[in-house]
Amino acid sequence: MATRSTAVLTGLGGWLPPRVVDNFELTDRLDTTDEWIRSRTGIAERRVVDDGMSTVDMAVEAGARALRSAGTENVDAVVLATSTPDQPCPASAPQVATRLGQRDVAAFDVNAVCSGFLYALATAAGLIAGRVARDVLVVGSDAFTTLIDPDDRGTVPIFGDGAGAVVLRAGEEDEPGALGPFDLHSDGSGTDLLVVPAGGSRQKTPQQPSEAYLHMEGPAVFRHATARMAESSRVVLGELGWAVGDVDRFVGHQANLRILNAVAKQLGLPADGLVVNIGHTGNTSAASIPLALADGVRDGSLRAGDRVLLAAFGAGLTWGATALRWPDLAVEPVE
Repeated sequence: MATRSTAVLTGLGGWLPPRVVDNFELTDRLDTTDEWIRSRTGIAERRVVDDGMSTVDMAVEAGARALRSAGTENVDAVVLATSTPDQPCPASAPQVATRLGQRDVAAFDVNAVCSGFLYALATAAGLIAGRVARDVLVVGSDAFTTLIDPDDRGTVPIFGDGAGAVVLRAGEEDEPGALGPFDLHSDGSGTDLLVVPAGGSRQKTPQQPSEAYLHMEGPAVFRHATARMAESSRVVLGELGWAVGDVDRFVGHQANLRILNAVAKQLGLPADGLVVNIGHTGNTSAASIPLALADGVRDGSLRAGDRVLLAAFGAGLTWGATALRWPDLAVEPVE
């Protein structure tokens, strides 16, 4: 039984499927150009799952890397953030846990779409604070391209697939890697801005093919995402007593480079303080923040002792933020 304490990040891993789809592969089919995609999203390529590869498969790869990074073989719980589970029922987390050798542990899914990883982190931190678990594996994994209309010029270039994971352990609030506070919110009145209409209890079967795919109101999403991530970030900074100038790195959900730059501008953060990997991953939904963290460690933009601010926005609408002082971690390549 864990003592009541703070969740501390102690392991990190990521994984991308091997299939690369660059912008030029999309240009003819979607009547677009590489320059158009790059200028509006910052994306040059993305990874896409092959037939037979699933959210659970990717989560297992990322989770194994996170466990090795943490130097541990066992956890007390597995929390999987995903909006693309392998099937509607049961949850996918128990499969991830079992394939990683974590038998008889608590395992469940969290669906807050692109904010899912932050929601899962907060949930795992609650398990630790509530003495339910001492060590928790948190995974963000999404095969989001399976929800995208292959002929939709507005969404195909944006999304990619992937998984990222962290291990949290019980620790002290003044340790490097200690998470918190968390600031989480939702607004269901914005459901229709980012929605897959069919496939649930309200409309089980699509009445037309497009209802099985994501519908996105891009301009409205842009406005909400920038404002909400900035608002949540200010709350976290205020609770920590950090000034904007105290933040060494900002790691936002990798939805769109213009959104990340707009959030940084609203907060007064310098552009060179952003950790960005969307150019080669696309928007990987719940996987985007841990994948960006893994890439940041690998390329040296995240260093031990850095004060790091995390923020995300997603369908729901959902959004949130948290922060930590970056720990000294060894991270494997994500491929």
